[in-house]
Amino acid sequence: MELTALRQFVVIAEMGHLTRAAERLGVTQPALSAMVKKLEGEVGAALLDRTGKGVALTEAGRVFLEHAEASVRRADEAVASVRELVGLEAGSIRVGGGATAVAHLLPSVVSAVHAEHPSLRFYVREAGSRAVAEAVISGELDLGIVTTPVVGVGAGELMSVGSLRDELMLIVPRGHRLDGRRSFRWRELNSEAVVAFEVDSAVRTVIDHAANVSEVVLDVVMEVRSLETIQRMVAAGVGIGFVSRLALAGDEARGLTCRDGRLHRELAVVRRRDRVPSPAAAVFERVLLSRL
Repeated sequence: MELTALRQFVVIAEMGHLTRAAERLGVTQPALSAMVKKLEGEVGAALLDRTGKGVALTEAGRVFLEHAEASVRRADEAVASVRELVGLEAGSIRVGGGATAVAHLLPSVVSAVHAEHPSLRFYVREAGSRAVAEAVISGELDLGIVTTPVVGVGAGELMSVGSLRDELMLIVPRGHRLDGRRSFRWRELNSEAVVAFEVDSAVRTVIDHAANVSEVVLDVVMEVRSLETIQRMVAAGVGIGFVSRLALAGDEARGLTCRDGRLHRELAVVRRRDRVPSPAAAVFERVLLSRL
């Protein structure tokens, strides 16, 4: 039974007249009569009584009308819901990243997308690259911003849709012997207290590897998860630390590059290979990639 026929029957019941109903629907009266006859054949009962003033519903017609109206209403609601989603009048975006990405890449992206589509809802998770990658693989997140390479079970299910080359820089307290310098060598850090990211975090892995290659053992006095905590602890004189160049935007003169080899890492935007992004996620991805 076609939805169009149900819509036409609802109009006939409302108008109580085949000719006037046909005029409203933009069809001929014979075509409308044929549709009613076909419906009656499908349900096995007369749905309309012809009267001198038009048509009236039979008892079977009244029962059929209730179900026809419900079917039309559900179909209209389904269409409206899909149009809302496609038109970005509703929907959500779930994205995750490390401390740097969440604090310094995502705010402007969320702001831009929200300004264009104020009804969208955002879920942002701050976690290490491995945890973010796992959440994208499991479907908990639509997109992730991670440090490459991505390793672990299921890593092959991810695809990179964009990347950014980032540099890790040394920051020191005001008045420190390296304060005001533009660069450092690893041997200069032998006796320095270091405030570092947690062991096995992506940034910590890059730093530890570079230090080991230079045969320097870092004196890590504090391990934290938060980028802001590292910056505050360094400012308080607890030790020196390493942060992304992105975290020093507008104040890059404070960051020291490594003269023994710059500390680069690649940040990649990843999603599952086998899933088509929702309209909301696709818009967010487009804006994010335009800012890398």
